[in-house]
Amino acid sequence: MAPGNNPESDKWAISTEITVNWGDMDALGHVNHSKFATWMETARMLYFYEVGMMELYENSNIGPILARIEVDYKFPVVFPDEVKVQTSVSRIGNASFDMKYQISSLSRDGEVAATGKVVGVLVDYNTGKPIPIPDELRESIIDLEGSMD
Repeated sequence: MAPGNNPESDKWAISTEITVNWGDMDALGHVNHSKFATWMETARMLYFYEVGMMELYENSNIGPILARIEVDYKFPVVFPDEVKVQTSVSRIGNASFDMKYQISSLSRDGEVAATGKVVGVLVDYNTGKPIPIPDELRESIIDLEGSMD
């Protein structure tokens, strides 16, 4: 099975807690939908730094770009709260990869407020074209993910 292909896995490579700010809420009194994408981005960037993807970008101008983002909302999050955002790579292709997310409300004892998924593509920013994921980066992802069955 490819890395992280088990969608039922409760194992997460990266986990971070984020404080919900008053300004995160919209006129309807709950956190605006766009904040969930921002929280996912925060976890994704922690992941990228952990596996060396940002170092690759800084050294070679090769890095990730998002091709797709999905968020499924379970219930509204409101201030004051703190959320736990978890992410893992769920698929590694030739030049693309999928990441899954879980966002939980700590004020509701870890109840899942949203789940998400992104599709990323590794791109040479000099040419704007996708490139194969280098073996070293692929191995770093697999090392971080641990057992992938």
